[in-house]
Amino acid sequence: MARKDFDPSTVQADERPPGKALLFDPEAPGPWKGSMNGDLIQSAVTVLAYGNDTPGEGPRLHVHPYDETFIIIEGRARFFVGETTIEAGAGEVVLGPRGVPHRFENVGPGRLRTIDVHHSPRWIQTDLA
Repeated sequence: MARKDFDPSTVQADERPPGKALLFDPEAPGPWKGSMNGDLIQSAVTVLAYGNDTPGEGPRLHVHPYDETFIIIEGRARFFVGETTIEAGAGEVVLGPRGVPHRFENVGPGRLRTIDVHHSPRWIQTDLA
């Protein structure tokens, strides 16, 4: 299902570059792997869980009028954020700045699982492909 919740020309692209940071050590024992303080978010958020077993598969190119933060729980992903390509694995976090088109795909081998944090109280997205 294609989405067109807003007109991308009405949103100024963010000037920040895409980025990534370590959230947790996937090899650490126990149920608590690490934390990220809520003051880094500073807003209500929408959270999506995503996973697939097929290398090369992932969401289509899209854009939001707010930041999206991707937390890789399992596997490896290749993110295309504007003109930047970032590879990230379990325990890493990738930023998709607002107004910057992005998508990601499973690099493999095996399952990719992510938690996608939308910095908005509701999911707003326009698919570009």
